[in-house]
Amino acid sequence: MIAILSALLPTFALIILGYVLRQRRFLPDTFWPGAEKLTYFVTFPALLFSNTAKADLGSLPLLGIAGAMLGTIAICTLLILAIKPVLKVSPAAFSSLVQGAIRPNTYIGLAVAATLLGTHGLTVTALCVALVVPTVNVISVLACAHWGDNDRKPGVLSLLRDVGKNPLLMACVLGSLVNVIGVGLPPVIGPFLEVLGRAALPIGLLAVGAGLDLTAARQAGIPVGISTIGKLAISPAIAAGLCIALGLPTTDMAAVVLYAALPCSASAYVLARLMGGDAPMMASIITVHTLAAIASMPIIAILVHAV
Repeated sequence: MIAILSALLPTFALIILGYVLRQRRFLPDTFWPGAEKLTYFVTFPALLFSNTAKADLGSLPLLGIAGAMLGTIAICTLLILAIKPVLKVSPAAFSSLVQGAIRPNTYIGLAVAATLLGTHGLTVTALCVALVVPTVNVISVLACAHWGDNDRKPGVLSLLRDVGKNPLLMACVLGSLVNVIGVGLPPVIGPFLEVLGRAALPIGLLAVGAGLDLTAARQAGIPVGISTIGKLAISPAIAAGLCIALGLPTTDMAAVVLYAALPCSASAYVLARLMGGDAPMMASIITVHTLAAIASMPIIAILVHAV
């Protein structure tokens, strides 16, 4: 237990540090959008590409990981749809709740995997990214288009084009392609990408903390509470059940369950704002999820290791 806490606490300490730095104006506010852009387009893709390019993908139970991860998303989506009449929220607010039910914060996921599960766990998490990113983006856009307060009805081609341009997804796909064809990482480019990727986790986590909105969190109501329980407790429980049913090895199961237990991604706020979702509720969901995850993820990690 102490080893798990020792591995996870630095991750969340960086998030808290990012919040403090933002509140204290230690860095100009203009720094944070640039840091997020650098992380999203450069350092995290470098980390994902280099990791998947050199990973032993043949040793992974790909179908089992895909079944557990995508099955969890499908069940969580169906559950939030099933309780829609009980929630009694506006259509726009419900679109934000759909995002809160399924969108993971990949930055935290990769940091947790790297510190707690090592190279193998990071590879499994990268595979989860490749599976989850397009899936949750499609579901989220469809939810915002249907329930959001907007006139935008995206076509299938434009939706697929937007998903295909996601740099995290592209890095996983290209890294896997390089891996499969046996090219490997070139002598100079490989070490360059690995060094670049090391900057991804600290900068990304600091940016997560800087984006927290405690004012929005104080306005959280019952729907946000339900969303938090669903994403941080029910989702990993579903993932664990599917992993056990599919017979996944311990480390693979831990990576999948912890990825399912991640708080909602900050990118959900951008989509809610652009497509007529309830942006204030979305900010509240993201902040409450992230703060609650500081307590929930160590507990889940301990439980997974005990299985």
